[in-house]
Amino acid sequence: MSPELRVDEIEVLLCDADGNLFPSEEPAFVASAEVTNRLMASLGVERRFTATELRLGTTGKNFRTTAVDLARAHGVTIEPSQLEWWVAEEKRRVTAYLREALEPDDEVISPLRTLSARYRLTAVSSSAATRLDACFRATAMDGLFPVERRFSAEDSLPVPTSKPDPAIYAHAGTALGISGHQGLAIEDAVPGVQSAVAAGFPVVGNVRFVPPPERETRAEALLAAGAVAIVDGWWELEHLLALQTELC
Repeated sequence: MSPELRVDEIEVLLCDADGNLFPSEEPAFVASAEVTNRLMASLGVERRFTATELRLGTTGKNFRTTAVDLARAHGVTIEPSQLEWWVAEEKRRVTAYLREALEPDDEVISPLRTLSARYRLTAVSSSAATRLDACFRATAMDGLFPVERRFSAEDSLPVPTSKPDPAIYAHAGTALGISGHQGLAIEDAVPGVQSAVAAGFPVVGNVRFVPPPERETRAEALLAAGAVAIVDGWWELEHLLALQTELC
């Protein structure tokens, strides 16, 4: 653990959702790829993407940002009203898919229950609120993360954005009345680490749901982006924080 992290000051765990609290990245991109490719066709772009290509290239960003970035990369633009239609369509398709694909995981729920006795648990995500709601219900974690402690870069801000923009972490900090070492962000993707660091929060990288062949590379990237430590899962985080608290 980096000496930069002052464990005795932590009050809140700021948890990224997708790929961190539940393994939603891979199934979400299956549904999202279908919508993305329909969008590309509607724009007259011949390029098509697999779910894996999108996951590796855009993890940590929401569909709104991904759609604009892909259109720009192919020399086309999306009209605002058109973008809103596709954002709503992707939200609908992915939410329905995740509702069926996800299930409770005691390797996440049990350590989170232990952590909730010491810290406030919050979700800080680029994803839409309706998608988060569906995921928390499907994984039986809606009680650990009540609606008032879920922050969505798509729905909680005056202007929708996405990580690595620090706006959603800054908003969560203001809403929760915390700053700096009072909050600890838990992230699985580089844009998330960048977002939290830019908002002034220390970050621990979590590779629990990263595909095994990608874990070493992802861990290195998370540390390079500013994470102070890497854990393999929520039990490891719980033990790490408990040990550091005893040493303080």
